[in-house]
Amino acid sequence: MKPKKKIQTFETLASGTKALNARVDVLAFGAHPDDVEIAMGGTLLSLKAKGAKVVVCHLTDGEPTPFGNHKLRLKEAEKAARVLGFDDYLILSLKNRALQDTLPARRKVAEVIRKYKPAAIFAPYWVDAHPDHWGACQLVEAARFWAKLVKTDMKGDPWYPSKLYYHLCSHLRPNVQPSFIVDTSGYHEQKLKAVRCYESQFIKKPGSKALEHIDTMNRFFGTMIGTRTGEPFFSKENLGVKDPRVLF
Repeated sequence: MKPKKKIQTFETLASGTKALNARVDVLAFGAHPDDVEIAMGGTLLSLKAKGAKVVVCHLTDGEPTPFGNHKLRLKEAEKAARVLGFDDYLILSLKNRALQDTLPARRKVAEVIRKYKPAAIFAPYWVDAHPDHWGACQLVEAARFWAKLVKTDMKGDPWYPSKLYYHLCSHLRPNVQPSFIVDTSGYHEQKLKAVRCYESQFIKKPGSKALEHIDTMNRFFGTMIGTRTGEPFFSKENLGVKDPRVLF
């Protein structure tokens, strides 16, 4: 049997392996481990099935939480990454509950963008009850701009992702109008399997209905486009259509 590919994390858990160092299609950011999986796990599975290279960056380790700890959260994140088949993933050492667009944090995120040179990046939706979520949004937006700077001692070559989209993993019940919804019908169960990897957040917590809520939300957005399940996304910039045949 071939040994399992080791997936490298950044700063908080150095595996000693060489991370993917080439241009990728998608770099998705979340404030905490589990945010990206909840918001767009099905979409990432669909992208992988179509040959896309996908990297996920958790900006913090998500601790402290009532039933988690640093070591456990790292193990859960790695397990979820394998379920979803990420090409690589990172966990930065930014501070949970204090995630802001500071200059040192912006530099770290910009260097991640310069390293992977993604065509598109994803960030948390900009309206949320959790300060880390909208803080992450502001941080990624600023880092996207910083990543293209020249005459700097930041690591990596200048890079500006042409597309920035926003995923929805909200502590509110927002009344939103997505820019587009991705059909995740063939990938929903695998997505939920990845979310269940975060046992400290969703399984051990007494009375948690998070998994039921995620399932219901994805089914709701699926009905909006006539499919079994779907995941919503948002864009602050206009979206162009090169081939109008996609409209029917």
